[in-house]
Amino acid sequence: MEKSEKDTKNENLDKIEEINETGGVEAKGNGLNIHCLSIIGQIEGHYMLPEGQKATKYEHVIPMLVSIEQDDEIDGLLVLLNTMGGDVEAGLAIAEVIASMKKPTVSVVLGGGHSIGVPLAVASKRSFIVPSATMTIHPVRFNGLVVGVPQSFTYFQEMQKRIIDFICAHSRAQKEKIYELMMRPDMMATDVGSIIEGREAVEYGLIDAVGGLDKALTALEEMIKKDK
Repeated sequence: MEKSEKDTKNENLDKIEEINETGGVEAKGNGLNIHCLSIIGQIEGHYMLPEGQKATKYEHVIPMLVSIEQDDEIDGLLVLLNTMGGDVEAGLAIAEVIASMKKPTVSVVLGGGHSIGVPLAVASKRSFIVPSATMTIHPVRFNGLVVGVPQSFTYFQEMQKRIIDFICAHSRAQKEKIYELMMRPDMMATDVGSIIEGREAVEYGLIDAVGGLDKALTALEEMIKKDK
């Protein structure tokens, strides 16, 4: 039985509403059902961002990832990244959930995968980056009041170590290289760190390959068929 024009219109409206509410949508084609999740703007953690800023809320994303993993009708996950970073612990929590999923997962860095966006980019089983995209690697930074005692600096170092360990565990990057990129003094104005382009990210072993949506979908479909 063919769908009426009204049914098709209602389905499209439902998809638009789903994207607005969750930043994700299910895409069906070639006999497969892929959930597409966009991580954009800043990662919002324990504190709400000012009104008017684009944000990805971790309290929305984490339950959604659990639902995707448990849904037998969803074959795989495609993560589209264009994030400036944000809350370190929230971003790392999302990355850990993606990394621990059994279902096929593929990520694509589009505009940028900056700061805590780097662990999010490498968390999937396969990762891609478009040539024009960039990734910013820098030490852990905190806003607000910081008590200047040794314990505070030890906490910063431990958090930084957790991030580097995660990146290296889920990519081909070497710890020494990541630390070198993190501490470069000549790449960023009034800051330390590095801004690397798509091909450099692949050369350093952070991302698997240069490519966009076409290559990402092809890789995900191959992983799904192999998984089945």
